[in-house]
Amino acid sequence: MNILIIDMTHGGVKIAVSYAKRGHEVYCYDIYNTLKGINRRMLDIYSIELIQLEDLKKFHDEIEVIYPIHLPLTQDEIKKYNPHLKYTFKTHHKAIAELLNDWGKDIDKIEITGVKGKTSCAFMLKEILIDDNPLLLSSLGALVYEDKNEIVLQKNISITPANIKETIDLAYKLANPICGGEIKGRIYDCAIFESSLGASGIGDVGLLTNIVEDYSIARNNSSASIAKKQVFNCDIVCCQKEDLDMHYMDINHQKVNSFSLKDKNANLYVENIAYSLDETIMNIEYDNINTKNGELVSGNIEIKTFAPGSHHALNVLGVVATALSLNIDESRIIAGLENYKGIPGRTNKQIIDNSTIIEEINPGINTKAIEASISMLNNKTDYIISIGGDYGITCEEIDEDAVGELIDNLNEEIILTGEVGKSISNKTNKKITYIEDYKSVYNLAIENNKNLLFIYRSDYRKLSER
Repeated sequence: MNILIIDMTHGGVKIAVSYAKRGHEVYCYDIYNTLKGINRRMLDIYSIELIQLEDLKKFHDEIEVIYPIHLPLTQDEIKKYNPHLKYTFKTHHKAIAELLNDWGKDIDKIEITGVKGKTSCAFMLKEILIDDNPLLLSSLGALVYEDKNEIVLQKNISITPANIKETIDLAYKLANPICGGEIKGRIYDCAIFESSLGASGIGDVGLLTNIVEDYSIARNNSSASIAKKQVFNCDIVCCQKEDLDMHYMDINHQKVNSFSLKDKNANLYVENIAYSLDETIMNIEYDNINTKNGELVSGNIEIKTFAPGSHHALNVLGVVATALSLNIDESRIIAGLENYKGIPGRTNKQIIDNSTIIEEINPGINTKAIEASISMLNNKTDYIISIGGDYGITCEEIDEDAVGELIDNLNEEIILTGEVGKSISNKTNKKITYIEDYKSVYNLAIENNKNLLFIYRSDYRKLSER
C-alpha cells in the first residue's frame, strides 16, 4: 500500500524514512513548506517523493494517510482530491506506536501529555526512576542518565511523536558508535516521553496532567481535550478526576487512575497539604490504584517536595499516581520527590543577594497560570510581579485580552516585559509599568532588595541564551 505522510515540519521526515526503510512506497506532503537541508536530502536518499495533494489523482486503489493530530485539513478535504481511492487515516502518534511495536517490552515506559505541567512531571519522574538510568524526551531536550549523570542526546528537539523514535535512535547511536565493534544492548532501563498533543500508546502508563485550557486546534475542527484523548491508548492512564468527569466520561478503559486535590472520590487525593515556597508537605491517600502487574493497591504516603502552588501540587499527584501504577516502592517515590527542586525553564526558586526570585517560565501562559502563580505568594507586598514573554514559541495561542482583563482586576502592582508584555499593555485599562528588557526587571528587584515573581512566556532554551 502507498503511504502519504503529511507535515514535514513536525516530524514527518522521521516517520517517512522509517516506513521507507521497511520497504513501503512512501510519499510526503510538506504542508507548511519548511522542508530544506538535510531533511530534504534524507527524502532523496530513500527515494521518497515529495508531492502536492493535487497529485493524488494519479494514484490508484489504496492509500494510507499519516497526518498530525493538529492538521488544518479534514479527511473529507483530502479525499476530494481523488474520491476513487480507498483511504485509511492514521495519526503521527499511531504511526509511531506501529513503528515501535516491538521496542521496550521489558522496561517501564511512561508517556506524558496535558496542557500544563508536562515537563515538570517528566523531571519529577526522572528523579524517582534515576536508579534505572532513564531515557527522557522533554521540551528541554532528549536526555539519558547513566549512574545519575545526565547525557545530552540532543538539546533542541521538539516533543512531537516522531521524536520519541528519534530519542530512542539517538540513545542507540550513543551506545553503538560507528566502528564501535560488538553491538551493545540498551543503556537505559526505563523511558519517559513528553508529548504535546496526545500519546502514541506505547506507554505502560500514560499521564494526562490536566486540561486547564481546552484550546482549539486543527483550524477549530478539534481541541486540546480531543487530541489528548489519545493517552487512553496506553495500558494504564492517570488523569485528573475533574478532567475525566468533564471531558472523558465516554471513554471505556479498564485501568484509569484518577487524582485530585479536592475530590475524595478520586483514586488518589490529598488529605492534608501545607504549602511553602521551600518545601510543601502533602499527605496523600490512594485507593484501588491499577498497577502494571495487575494488582490494586491502596494506602497513604507523605510527600515533601518543591511544589509552591496548587498547580504544582496537582503535578505531584499525577506523578505519584503514575509511579504507584508502575509498582514503584513508596520509599523511591518519597526520596525522588524530596530530591526534586524544580527545573530551569519551568518553576524554580533562587536567592540572589537579598532577593528571592521565583521563575515561572513556560511556552504557554494564560490567565489561570498567572492567577495560580500569584496565589503562591504569602506576602505579595514583598514581591515585584512581572508578566511578559516572547512570540513564536508554541502553536498554543495567548489570549491577550483575557490577560489584560485579569491585570485590570488585580490589586498587586504589575510590571510588563518583553514582546508579549508590550502587547498586553495595550489591552489594560490602567497604567502599567513596561520594561522592555526582562533583565532590567531582575536588576530592579535586586537593587531594591525586593523579591520577584517572574512569569514569562518563553522557550527557556531561547531565554537562557540571552
